[in-house]
Formats: sequence, C-alpha cells, structure tokens
Amino acid sequence: MSDDAKPGPAAARRSGPETLSPSQKDPRVIGVSDTQSFTWRDRLIDCLARILICLALILPYRARVPMMGWLMRRVVGPVIGARARVINNLAHIWPDMPAFETRQIATAVLDNTGRILIENYSTSALLARAEAWEPKGPGLTALAEAQATGRPVLLITGHFGNYEAARAALTVRGYSIGGLYRPMNNGYFNRHYVRTMESFGGPVFPRGPKGLRGFVRHLKQGRQGVLLIDQYFATGALLDYLGKPAPTSTSAAEIALKYDAALIPFYATRLKNGLDFEVALEAPVAHSDAITMTQALNDSLSAKVRDNPAQWFWLHRRWKPERQARHFEQSES
Repeated sequence: MSDDAKPGPAAARRSGPETLSPSQKDPRVIGVSDTQSFTWRDRLIDCLARILICLALILPYRARVPMMGWLMRRVVGPVIGARARVINNLAHIWPDMPAFETRQIATAVLDNTGRILIENYSTSALLARAEAWEPKGPGLTALAEAQATGRPVLLITGHFGNYEAARAALTVRGYSIGGLYRPMNNGYFNRHYVRTMESFGGPVFPRGPKGLRGFVRHLKQGRQGVLLIDQYFATGALLDYLGKPAPTSTSAAEIALKYDAALIPFYATRLKNGLDFEVALEAPVAHSDAITMTQALNDSLSAKVRDNPAQWFWLHRRWKPERQARHFEQSES
C-alpha cells in the first residue's frame, strides 16, 4: 500500500527552503483559460483509457481498486515514463535519499495513482464508503460555523491521497462543495473526467474568466469550494514548497481575502487497507496577505507530503528548475 513506503532521511525531509527570487509576481492565474488538444493521438489514448476503465468497473470495488493500482505501477507507469519522472522529482527534493527508498516510493506513487483513477470513476461506491470516514480536526468546527452563518469557505488541498475522497466525506454530510479545475490537456478524456468531478457534490467550473465567475457565485451563496494548489504556474509567486522554490498561484488567498472566505486546508490520507481514508480539516489559515497565506498553504501540504511521500502525485512537474532559471536570467537581463 502507499502508506507502507517511508520517507527519506529525517534531515533531508526537514531541510530548509532555498533562497527565493525577490521578483515575485501577483498573478490572477485562475482567470486564465487553458488550451486543450484534440489530436488523433489524444483520441487513441482516450479510447484505450475508456476501455480499461470500463473493464475495471466490471469487477467488485474491493478488487478493481487494487487491480488498477497494480496495473499502473507494473505496466502503464513504467511504459509511459511516469516512474522515471517520479524518481527525478524525488531526487530534486531529497538528493540524499537512498536509491532503494526512492524506488519504493515511486512504486507506491504509481499504485496510488491507479487507485485514484478508478475510485473517481466509482462514484456511488466511493460515496457509500465515505459514510464511514468521519472527518476530524479543528477545521471541521470552523466549517460548520461558516455554514451556519452563511460565510463562504475555500477548502484547499493538493494531489495527495485522493482529494475527491475528502470532498466525498463532506458531501455525504450535507455540504455543497463546488470546484474550480484545470481542464486536462487531452480534450477527449477531459469530457468524461469532468463528469466524475460533478458526481461528487457541488458544481465544478473550468479555470478561466467564465468559470471563475461561476465559482465565485457559488461561494457568495455561502457555500464551499475546493481548490488544489500544487501545480506549477509560470507567472505565480515564487514560494517555498518542500524546501525548493516553486511558482505558485496566490489566487486562493486572493479570493478568500476579497470575499471573506474561510481558508481551510483539508486532506484525505489513504489508510493501510488501500481502500479507505482518514479525512482531516486543519485550522483555518488566518487572513493577512496573499503571499503569507499561500505560503502557509504550501507549508501545510509540505508537512503532509513529508509524513506520507508516497501519497503525493510526484508525476507533476512542480518545480521545473531549468525553466525557473531561464525566467530569472531574462528578468535580470
């Protein structure tokens, strides 16, 4: 299971941040639309994915989830180069981690990725299991108080554990949690994947001016919305993430400040049985300024990843140090 892989040396995991560039921008990146691709290659990949998902859904839930984990870690991941990317990212953050430990984590990351994919296409089964996942943590009280008073709430997470499991655990307890998402590059696959997100609760909106307006309307009705903050954004503020500078969107904090929304980190950590989750809501991030608040969110997610590195989506090109270096050189010239 993904919980079984242990993180690297404690000293490496607690290493402090590198010096960040003083040139930090103030982006409005959530309002930026994304371009999708509809090539023959995208269609082929989508067709293969649909076939695989449909075949997996024939199996009982307790069999299909570990089966997809096995398939991703043993077949798909190595073939498409995902394993190598995970190992490269781990080496970027923890260069002193022993090779066997890196390989162990990479295997568990791919396993978790396969499980997430089929879990998110198993909406009714996941929602049924979510009835037993009792959310905990100081943020739960803050969430209930906000709902009672009509205050909007932004629930912030990353590609950790299964973010939809956390949303499901709150949905079955009466919360209407909308979402703002970055459309997948593969437009064919995105069409049906969006339907899985819509099945877990409130409405979801694509990133872009129109989607942002819809998301804000949802929040202003005193409801909740979820945002994932752990993707590379070239025009983002250069903030620390896992001890390295990472271009990060500050939009979640900006929205919270503008609409007086509570900003609550929340996570679903996969348990050792591989099928269930511990859902935790942390204390709300105090309102101050967008940079300080976003760094607090990065720190919250970093702590979760250090505790359970195999549960984060290390396939992300989160840092792109070469691109950062080029941008810095251009800004200095």
